[in-house]
Amino acid sequence: MSDAPIFRLEKRDDRIAILWMDDPHESVNTLKRELIEQFASVLTEIENNRRLEVLVFASGKPQGFIAGADLNMLKDVTTPEQARSLSRIAQELNTRLAHLRPISVAAIHGACLGGGLELALALDLRVASNDHQTRLGLPEVQLGLLPGGGGTQRLPALIGAERALDLLLTGRRLSAERARRMGIVDELVPKEILIEAAIKLAHSRRQERSLSFGAVTNLLSFKKLREWVLAGNPIGRRVLFDQAHKRTLRKTRGNYPAPERILAVTKIGLEQGFEAGFAAEAEAFGELVVSRPAKQLINLFFAGNQLKKHRGIDDPLITPCAIHKVGVLGAGLMGAGISYVTITRAQVPVRLKDKDSPGVSHGLGYVRRLLDDRVRKRAMTRLQRSQSLAMVTGTVDLLGFANADLVIEAVFEDLTLKQRMLRDVEAITHDKTVFASNTSAIPITEIAAAGQRPENVIGMHYFSPVEKMPLLEVITTDVTAPWVIATCVEFGKRQGKTVIVVGDGPGFYTSRILGPYMNEAVYLLMEGVAIDRIDGALQDFGFPIGPMALLDEVGIDVGNKVADKLSGAFGDRMRPPPGIERLLQDQRLGRKNQRGMYHYADPTRSPKPVDESVYRLLGVAPSNLLSSNEIAQRCALQMVNEAARCLEEGIVSSPRDGDIGAVFGLGFPPFRGGPFRYLDQSGVKEIAARLEQLCDRHGERYAPAPLLVEKARKGKGFYDD
Repeated sequence: MSDAPIFRLEKRDDRIAILWMDDPHESVNTLKRELIEQFASVLTEIENNRRLEVLVFASGKPQGFIAGADLNMLKDVTTPEQARSLSRIAQELNTRLAHLRPISVAAIHGACLGGGLELALALDLRVASNDHQTRLGLPEVQLGLLPGGGGTQRLPALIGAERALDLLLTGRRLSAERARRMGIVDELVPKEILIEAAIKLAHSRRQERSLSFGAVTNLLSFKKLREWVLAGNPIGRRVLFDQAHKRTLRKTRGNYPAPERILAVTKIGLEQGFEAGFAAEAEAFGELVVSRPAKQLINLFFAGNQLKKHRGIDDPLITPCAIHKVGVLGAGLMGAGISYVTITRAQVPVRLKDKDSPGVSHGLGYVRRLLDDRVRKRAMTRLQRSQSLAMVTGTVDLLGFANADLVIEAVFEDLTLKQRMLRDVEAITHDKTVFASNTSAIPITEIAAAGQRPENVIGMHYFSPVEKMPLLEVITTDVTAPWVIATCVEFGKRQGKTVIVVGDGPGFYTSRILGPYMNEAVYLLMEGVAIDRIDGALQDFGFPIGPMALLDEVGIDVGNKVADKLSGAFGDRMRPPPGIERLLQDQRLGRKNQRGMYHYADPTRSPKPVDESVYRLLGVAPSNLLSSNEIAQRCALQMVNEAARCLEEGIVSSPRDGDIGAVFGLGFPPFRGGPFRYLDQSGVKEIAARLEQLCDRHGERYAPAPLLVEKARKGKGFYDD
């Protein structure tokens, strides 16, 4: 490995220096343990240079500033003290940056995240490129951590506690323009003149230092007055943090410690000063790094990064085919959502078909509303909106599909209809056109059986709403051509999706493991457990939405159809309890017809009230006999056990893919890592024993998967291999 320096100080004759960071061994700059000594050395050189007046910190990478800290260095951390030491070192280096005599400016282009933004906050000024690639944020909370290099103290000092808490507690990544409006960035310029603009801004600030009225002007500004009302006095500060704490608990339900530590640490800094804030930040960082939620969230981060590099096939000689045009069959929410991510993220034109003009208009209108929303949020210009909208056209026939490279079917869950769509498409398209079904439960093999080119048929299972849900499940059959798999995996990534490749079968992976989970919730309801208690217990467990509310969202009729397919394939183990048919006979379809488990008459009311008439319809009386833990365990263990069966049968190829699919597709609690991480963390032997007990009490649907029993007998976890 080369010994080329990562930091290079370029000195100019005009008392200006540029400190370049460029790690020759990586495609992006990250902060690593190995950089500490070199960075400290170059800081000493700058501190000893008494002639220097301007320092610009810039990246030598063409497409990025600093993407954050290298998480690999946290893998080896086993004690809080080790993590606290890393935090203190980062704080000390950033404090030295903050105290440099010359005016210092960060010249930011590309990703400026986590520790990269903390470094930039330590400098006097920040200039950013107005490029769409430039993003700023402190996303540590999404990994179960908090910023450990002073970010919890410097960000509130710069933009005020209210706005800083919003960023710290959500981990949102801001565009350069949004960061400028919030006061994080001082100036936006084209990336081509970034260094020159940074130098000019620094000279301008040096001149301003001699003016005496600047501080008075700042004190009189509305933003400063608002900040004083909210955080600059004890009463306002108490109200601000109490409200933030309540919102945080509603969202995390106590499962994620990082947001609460962020609140506490930020408040200490505001009340007791920077030094006390830094000490509290390092203490909290140390405890969070070794916490279970952080470990599991970091595991998921690495798993997601691995999948970004996975091509879906092992043969390196197989290459994906280029996709120049996409046809989408069905202009409902799924078809319109697929069209939207295709034109905006993959930048590929779409021909959208529905059976009639109103259907086409509805789909195009949905795409238009999504684009308008981006314009409203200033994430897209009106010109970009118009350009994107021009990339999607509608039709009521297959005119314009002949030259499509990929056709994605998103029609109703009806095998006969999907087979007819396949035959119609094959009749007019070329030999290399890929036909992908967005079915959630019908085996792809059955759809492909009606076609002339079954090797070109594959499943691409998106999740609703497509524009928000990150997962794409690519389903392969025994005859799917490798180039088709590679093409769909690569295109899914272009659409911004995390892609897992799974084997064919009823329900594939995600729908299959969701089935017994939802069934068990209905069993609990039929036993007299209240609807809101079922949902509350699973939300406390960590799911973003309870199974009863999810059934309303999906549609009780849709859920029943999937349950029929799964029970037909797997027998009594997947058969839902009697009762659902009574809901359907009563025309209860869920949210879509405002008749389900909950009332929907008042769209502003939250949480939605339970429709008590459901109990009378089903002939049950709600009770509180079961504990929340038992309710959650009965549902969650059904999902976990079925995931083990899917791994055993080769539906998923690895625990990693199984965990990503459950978390990104179904909302399995991220802080638990996914079904397989949960099994390993809880103890495979303990889970197997618990399933045996539930099997004795409630029947064979709880019989532990053979692979799980085998692992328990050997005393091995799913990630031990």
